[in-house]
Amino acid sequence: MNNDKKAQSSGGVGFIGLLTLVFITLKLIGVIDWSWVWVLAPIWITAAIMFFVIIIIIFHFLIKPEKR
Repeated sequence: MNNDKKAQSSGGVGFIGLLTLVFITLKLIGVIDWSWVWVLAPIWITAAIMFFVIIIIIFHFLIKPEKR
């Protein structure tokens, strides 16, 4: 037995991925009549949020005054 405490990932599809797959499936079988922009919204909204968080972190470290 290996008793090492290693970080394990589930290796599965996360909530955003599952939601995207559901939207794509519903679009392809004709249940929803949304534009593809909205069908793929879980992906691009998540990417946009991550982008803005990274920008805020970068600006925080660039503008932060140095302590002496």
